[in-house]
Order: sequence, then structure tokens, then C-alpha cells
Amino acid sequence: MSLSLSRRALSATLAGLLVAPQVTAASDPLEAEAPFFEELPTVLSASRLPQALNEAPGAVTVLDRDFIRATGYRDLARVLRLVPGMQVGQERGHRHWVTYHGLSSDYPAELQVLIDGRSVYTPNTFGGADWSALPITLDEIERVEVVRGTNSNAYGANAFLGVINIITRHTSQDRGSSAAFNLGNRGIVDTRLTWTGGNESMGTRLSFASSRDQGFEHIYDKSDSQTVNLRTDYRLNGQDELTLRAGFNRSRRGQGYDDTLFDNNGLRTSSTDNSTVHLTWRRTLSEDEEWLLNFYNNHDNTREAWVASGLPALDILVPLNRNRSSDRTNLELQHRFALNDAARMVWGLETRRDMVHSPFLFMDGDPPTQYLYRAFSNLDWHLSKDWQLNLGGLLEKDGARVPQFSPRAFINWQVAQGHTLRAGYARAWQQSNTFNLYSSLRVYEPTTGTLVAWPYLPNHALRTPHVDTIEAGYLGRFRPLDTTVDVRLFRERIEDFMVRRTLVSPAGNLPLPLYTTQFVNLDTPVILNGVEYQIQTHPWAGGEIRFNHSLTQRNTTSTAVSQRTSPYTLSASWLQEYDGGWTTTVSVLRIGSLAGGDGYVPGYEYMSKPYTTADVRITKRLHIGQNPAEISLNAINLGSRHQEIADRSEQVMHPEGPVNYAPRMVWLGLTMGL
Repeated sequence: MSLSLSRRALSATLAGLLVAPQVTAASDPLEAEAPFFEELPTVLSASRLPQALNEAPGAVTVLDRDFIRATGYRDLARVLRLVPGMQVGQERGHRHWVTYHGLSSDYPAELQVLIDGRSVYTPNTFGGADWSALPITLDEIERVEVVRGTNSNAYGANAFLGVINIITRHTSQDRGSSAAFNLGNRGIVDTRLTWTGGNESMGTRLSFASSRDQGFEHIYDKSDSQTVNLRTDYRLNGQDELTLRAGFNRSRRGQGYDDTLFDNNGLRTSSTDNSTVHLTWRRTLSEDEEWLLNFYNNHDNTREAWVASGLPALDILVPLNRNRSSDRTNLELQHRFALNDAARMVWGLETRRDMVHSPFLFMDGDPPTQYLYRAFSNLDWHLSKDWQLNLGGLLEKDGARVPQFSPRAFINWQVAQGHTLRAGYARAWQQSNTFNLYSSLRVYEPTTGTLVAWPYLPNHALRTPHVDTIEAGYLGRFRPLDTTVDVRLFRERIEDFMVRRTLVSPAGNLPLPLYTTQFVNLDTPVILNGVEYQIQTHPWAGGEIRFNHSLTQRNTTSTAVSQRTSPYTLSASWLQEYDGGWTTTVSVLRIGSLAGGDGYVPGYEYMSKPYTTADVRITKRLHIGQNPAEISLNAINLGSRHQEIADRSEQVMHPEGPVNYAPRMVWLGLTMGL
């Protein structure tokens, strides 16, 4: 599949969007339609202001609690495959490559990932979010809001191409205890226990989850994870509430391959401990005015060591490691209020401290402690009954870099009841991770001190990439089949995109033909043009169908960069409820060819082929004694075998075909109240 976005095609698309709402509006009385159109959800993540979905400045996909549970997935990253424009893949069972519009490096860092407004983007060396080590269970999630498009004016540099905000349930929403168990092939053994109690003024939830499996077949891919979470909500009075969230995750994961060159990616087990404390004070003065103070601290520590061998010319064994730890402390103040009956505003201040420690990866010394300062503001102004203006901006000072400003301007037009056209512009900056800036990794023979390899050089002169996004969209509700349609047309122009290049070794006399690399900026822009849309409909009683499709045209002088983005993605989900407590969910995903990061094998390019896969879940609701329960049969990766993302340093050793096929995984599940 390919995409050709000509002016004629864009004009025809926009014309169709304009005509459709006019026909619908003329055929139904507005009074009869009003209750139907009021059902659009309220979202918080687009501007930090609570807004109906049709008033948000941009495209937002909402994954609610019922939908997440209906998929039966064991991890949130897989749910994100069912969001238009998202490109998600796995090189192995416990490692998820989660991006919006692809384009990312081996460790995606273009999306801001939040849990209740707290960033889980780790400053730990490589950046990005560790999806397999999030200190949260799926059962705690109330909904996930995915802002599809640049949102740095609300959340800073890491919201370069979008935001994923995971919103957890308030303790007042649940009381009692529950348990869940999964048992299946590939060594799947999952357990979750949750207790929630309290009274009108204070509620507490305590949860424990354990997850274990053997991951992909024929590679060392075991995973064993435990998560403990505590949330307490304490209402001090009619205006003030304190919320404490504390979480801890411990993960043990198989890494590497048994036949990589010189064991540069040899077999080992990585151990990661991730802990967080998050305290929130909320003062609600009225429906239109609220103060919010957030403080949190994240700490993670990873141990990952092995020995490089297979160097007969030198007859040596070389110890390698990726041992690393990081600490993030963040304080944020936010105030939202109404200027008048037609305008609302939110403003805030934020400060952050990041510290990273990794002696082997930063042999010239740990990166300097990074201090970040932000000031932000967003305005929601209803110019008239049908026209709405969203203006926002964020000023950010990150370390020694010059301050950067991220503006956004959006106009929404309610062209007819239940039908909205939107258009806007935004600029965003991308925060460079510490590894790109400061990595100075050298490998020495342990007894003689001989320099064996110098794979990475730092580049303190890296320029900060920025993106200018222009988009137009349409959101419509149709009474026939209870249907919602959301369309986004976009142009994303990225300047100073970062890539990894090969250099002549600075040592000049290395004993082996190994290469040195450095992160640099592209001199030419990377431009993504495309269209994506989602359709949600209820064609018959108890049935729901969700269809997502995206097409992306990649314009860049670098073939390697264009290969990081799949030209298309498509997903369809059918959810059905039957009499007698039975339900089924079927999801089908299709994605085009994809490199899945930059990789590093000089002169070797590799892309995973397009594939189609299907996931199925069948559930039955019943009672065990007096307690409600649900039994499920779950299966993923059905259909033909496929590879999602390759490790190119391993794939180059196997020209005969893919080394990491995604396996079929089947498990039985039981969830019950206690």
C-alpha cells in the first residue's frame, strides 16, 4: 500500500467531510438529537482543561476501562495497537517498541507517557518508557487518553508527537476485594490480588500482581515481574483532597542471543527495580476553578552484565555491562479557572531534577545532573456558539540549553450539531536522552588495558530536534448505528532529526575491524504527510465494531530513516455480548514493513515484512458462591507466523530468515470478587 496526498485528494476529502454533517443535520430535528450527542466523553490530556471530545484541540482516542478489559490483553502496550497511527511491535516478549507514526530509534522517545499526570518517561540512559516495568496493573486503569499529535505546549519536550495519559481509578469507585489468574502456554502464570476499603472521607487500594512467561520461542526471553501498588485518597474537607500513590515493580528478563558477533549482545538476565512515590493536593473551589500541586519521585535501577568472547585473535574474555540507575524528582503547580462565561484558562509551573549513574556507559564520568524548568498556559475561548479557539504555549529550560518555546493554536467549528471541524498548528522540541549526548563507551582488555573497541562517542553539540505540525480534522456522531467518526490529516516537518553515523575510530589502531558511532543531526528535514481515521459503531444489539486506519507518506533523504515508519496500519475489533453472560472480542491487525529503530550494523539494512495477526477472547460471566466471576479463553498472534521487529546485529547472522517469530500464546483466565 502507498499514499499519494495530492491537493485534489485533500480537497475532495475535506469537501466530503463538510457535506456529510449538512445532510445529517437537515434530516433530524435538533431537539431529538441533543441527548445522543451529549454522550461524547470528557478528556483532560489535550490542554489540561476538562473538555468534551469535540472541543479538544486535536485528535484524542479514549480507551475506556470496559474496552481494555474486553481485549483481555496482559499488557497495556498491546492495547495501544488498536489506536490509529500507533505503530507497536516486539523484538521479544517483554520489550515493546511503542511509537506514533513510527520514526523512532531503538528506544522510542517521541511520546510522553503519563500515569495520572506523572511522567514515566525514564531519564535512565536510553530514554523512553519501559512498558514491561510500569508500576501499575491494568485493573487500576479507569481510561487511557491518547493525544494523537504534537502536545508539547501542555506537557513539554517529550510530547514531541503525542501523549499517552493513563488515568487510574479513584478509591471511591470500588470497594471490596478481587482476584485474577491466568495460566497458559509459553509458561504464562499471572496472579493479581486487589483490596479496596475505606469510608466517605478516606479510601485505600492495595494491589499485588505477578506475571511470568517464556516469551518468544527459540530465544532467551523469560520474564518474571512483580508489582505492588498503594493508593490512598483522603478528603480533608469540602474543597481539599490529598492523594498518595506509591508503586514498586521488580522485573527479571532474559536478554541477548547466543550467537552474536563476539557476543556483543550475548545471553544475560537483566534485573530492574522501579519505584515511585506520587503525592497530589487538589483544591476544588468550584466547577470552574481548581488548584493542583503534584510532587513525585521515580527511581529505577538495572543490572545487566555479561562477558564478550569469541576473540581468538586476542584470546581474551571482555566483561561488558549496561548497569545503570536514575532518579527523577518533579514538582508541579497548576491552576485552572474561568475568565468569564466564554473563556477558561489553565497555567502552571514545573521544575524537575534528573540524575543518571552508569560507569560503563559513561566512561568520561556520569552526565551532569539535569535541571528542567517549565511555565505553561492554555486558553479555551468560545468565540460564539459554534466557534471555539484554543491557544497554548510552554516555555522550557532544559539544562544548559537555551530556553525553547512550544506554541499551539487550534480552531474548532461546530458546523452542525454533533459534527466538528478542527484545524491547527503546533511546534514541539524533543529532549535528547543522556546516552545520545554523553555516551563514551570504550571496551578494554581487562588484564593489559588494551583498547578493544570504542563503539560510541559523545556529541555535546547535538542540536535539539523540533517539529512543526499542521493538521485538520473532523469528528462526527451519526444516529444510524450509533456511529462516531474521527479523521485526522497531518503534516509533520521535523528539523535536526537525530541519527547514528559511522566514524573512523578515534583510536586509529584498534586490533579488530570494529566501528565507532556517534549521534548527529540530519541536515535535511524529515516530513510525514498522512491521514488516519477511526470509526466506532454499534450495528446491532450488544455489538460494537472499532475500525482504525492510517496512511503515512515519508519524505526524507535518508532511506534508513524512512524505513522506521510503516506506510500503513490497520486494525479492526469486534466486541459482542450474548445472552447468558457470554462475550467475545476479535481484533485483527495489519501493519506494513517496518525497521523498528535505527539498529547498528554498518551497511546492513533490514525491515520486517508486512504481516496480519488476530487476537481472540471468549468470556463467560457467572457466580462462584455469592461472588461474581468471569472465566475467559484468550489467544494472541493467531494466523501465519510473523516477525514484528528484528535485532539487526542478530539478524545479519541469519540470512535464511527471521530469528524471532512472534509466538501464538493461549491462556485461560479467571477473575472473581472475594
